[in-house]
Amino acid sequence: MDFKIVERSLFARIARMVLKSSNVAMVLGKTIHLSGVSRDDFMRDPGWVAHELCHIRQFKEHGYFRFLWLYLVESWRVGYYNNKYEVEARIEGMKHCKYMTPAQRADSTISPTGLPLPTDEKETE
Repeated sequence: MDFKIVERSLFARIARMVLKSSNVAMVLGKTIHLSGVSRDDFMRDPGWVAHELCHIRQFKEHGYFRFLWLYLVESWRVGYYNNKYEVEARIEGMKHCKYMTPAQRADSTISPTGLPLPTDEKETE
C-alpha cells in the first residue's frame, strides 16, 4: 500500500491535545501524521500500523472528502470509540496479535494513547 508518514505533524498534535494523549497517529488521505512518536517507533508496532493502514484503505474506498464527512458524522452520532470506522481499524490492528508469541505481545512497549482508547461521554442509542 502506498503511503507517506509525516512526523511532528500539526494535525496530529491538535488531535493529541483533543484526545489528551501522549502520542497520536492519524490519517488524512494516504498520509499518516504522527505526534509524540517517531516514525521508527510507530513502524515497530505492527498493530498500530495496521490500524492506520485500515484508515488509508477507508479513505481510498469512500473518497477523501466523503470519508472525512462520514467519519465526522459517525463520530458525532455515536462517539469516537463506537465510530464504525474506528471499530473496523481496531479490529485490523488486533489481527496481528494471533501470530505473536506471548513474549512478543508482552514486549510491545508502544501504545497509541497510553490507554486502550479515550472514553466517550456521549451515550449511544
